[in-house]
Amino acid sequence: MPPRHCLAQWPLRPAALPAPCLARPQFLARAATAASFSTSAAKLKNPNQKKGNSTAGPPKKGIKGLKIKKNTASRETGRRPAQGERKQLRKRIVLSNTNALEVRGLQDLKPEDIGDSHIQGKVLGIPMEPVVDQLRAVDAFKPNQGWGLFRRPAMLARRETVELGNLVSAVQAADGTKTARKIIHGDRASGKTTLLLQAMTMAFLKDWVVINFPDAMELTIGHTAYAPVAGTNPTQYIQKNYTASLLAQIAKANDKVLGNLKLSQEHALPVPVPDDATLLQLAQMGAKDADVAWPVFQAFWKELTTRTNKEQAELARPPVMVCIDNLSFIMNNSEYIDHNANPIHAHDLVLVRHFVDLLNGTTKLPNGGIVLASTSGSNSPKSNALEFGIESIDARQAGATELPKWNAYKKIDERSLSALSQAETLKVKGLTRDEARAIMEYYAHSGMMRRTVDETLVSEKWTVSGGGIIGELERATVKYRI
Repeated sequence: MPPRHCLAQWPLRPAALPAPCLARPQFLARAATAASFSTSAAKLKNPNQKKGNSTAGPPKKGIKGLKIKKNTASRETGRRPAQGERKQLRKRIVLSNTNALEVRGLQDLKPEDIGDSHIQGKVLGIPMEPVVDQLRAVDAFKPNQGWGLFRRPAMLARRETVELGNLVSAVQAADGTKTARKIIHGDRASGKTTLLLQAMTMAFLKDWVVINFPDAMELTIGHTAYAPVAGTNPTQYIQKNYTASLLAQIAKANDKVLGNLKLSQEHALPVPVPDDATLLQLAQMGAKDADVAWPVFQAFWKELTTRTNKEQAELARPPVMVCIDNLSFIMNNSEYIDHNANPIHAHDLVLVRHFVDLLNGTTKLPNGGIVLASTSGSNSPKSNALEFGIESIDARQAGATELPKWNAYKKIDERSLSALSQAETLKVKGLTRDEARAIMEYYAHSGMMRRTVDETLVSEKWTVSGGGIIGELERATVKYRI
């Protein structure tokens, strides 16, 4: 007898049986539904349409296909720039704007005005002949400065300008017994490079010989040919192409002075030198041939620093001004490498070594002169030694009883620090309100600022420019409007 709990013996309830509609598949139920009536054509995309294949074969007859020739150089539609044309355009200096108004009553800087305090707070024109051409020859003008906005080059005589003028006058009056060494530093766009230009302007007006290194970066970034000097320890390196261009710059800028100076000594040079040659001819010899540029530069410098013979005018030697901009580039290792692929220190390059010896007093100027170095806040590598050296010199000049101490956790370059031991500093600060008013009135008279210069406007722009930073002041009053 089967068990009582057998499921087969239980009766089935009617609700458990499947309904006829549920027994059929769902897709059959949808298919049986009648479509709604419509007279419009179907607009649905056919999902089963075969996609075209671009690689199915050649195009059909009568249809043009795309033909691409292999290994065919593309045609040039324009003229390629010549060698050096881009650099020349990038460094192009424009010193005149014919659309700007001519400022009436603008006086030129004169030799007797140098160091006179009455010129402070005035805008003075740079003499067009021959000083502007001389400044252009030594690359004193920079492309990022606003010279091309005005009718002619002019400068603001600020308190630092008067201080440098007093220094030039003192060296001139000392008759060869005084040499000054200055490092110009300050905030970015405060006018350090322009102050360097003003110093060179005053030196040209005094008939000095001016030697300028426009940018120390060009000496150290590895863009010029270099070669070791035999018999030097540590090994020194010459840069013959840069030396030749430097001699050409010196000859072009100082041709009037050098053309009257005769050679006083005999020099063993690889090129023949006439007996009655002048220093101008000597510099031009080195500029023409880069292979002899360095020995010619040595002979030229030896002649230039010979003691002045007051009895013979052709053997007289004028004071010398040597300038360099962007000083921090020569206070580190350069981008050059030696034969062991080790970086070469910038002071092992003979031209840099020559300037550093002038800055620290190792090389003397028997006839007097000024050595100027300027820092840059726009494009310069960090040099801990330079920053600490400037900070120490500032504290010493201010009469501080306790000098700054070196941070032991920072790496220091002893060679760079020792190069600053004999130098003084000149900190460039913001303009005073009177100086700011003078330069803004010059902007207005030139037609570059079409607003009335009153006390309210001067106060506003002086504050906006960070306390009279000349670059920011020019940007806020002239360049932003353009």
